[in-house]
Amino acid sequence: MHLIIGGAFQGKGDYAKETYGGTVYDCRLPENKDKLALDLTCDIIDGLEAFTRLCAEESLEAADWLRANEAELADKVILCDDISQGLVPMDPLDRAWREMNGRTLLYLAGIAESVERLFCGIPQKIK
Repeated sequence: MHLIIGGAFQGKGDYAKETYGGTVYDCRLPENKDKLALDLTCDIIDGLEAFTRLCAEESLEAADWLRANEAELADKVILCDDISQGLVPMDPLDRAWREMNGRTLLYLAGIAESVERLFCGIPQKIK
């Protein structure tokens, strides 16, 4: 599994398509934003932060769902916005989401073959 993180609109999607290719499941699309599951038939899972947001709203741990489906993640490319920067949100749900997204990325980075951060379209290999 390959994990690509970075800020919003930093080129993660284009980079993943050019580097790895394949079909894309975008968690942020209206038809996917209310699903508490990911389409693991696709090669690239984009917008994982939308999935973790929904999990936070439903008081479910996103990393638990991913752990239960770990074998199916082995050949995937996962893209997620890094929402850990900046001020800590005042809203309890926003804070819970931010913390859950961090736990989820910690888990994914641990099992990933590679981890990259994109900034201004420039990849930086972390793992």
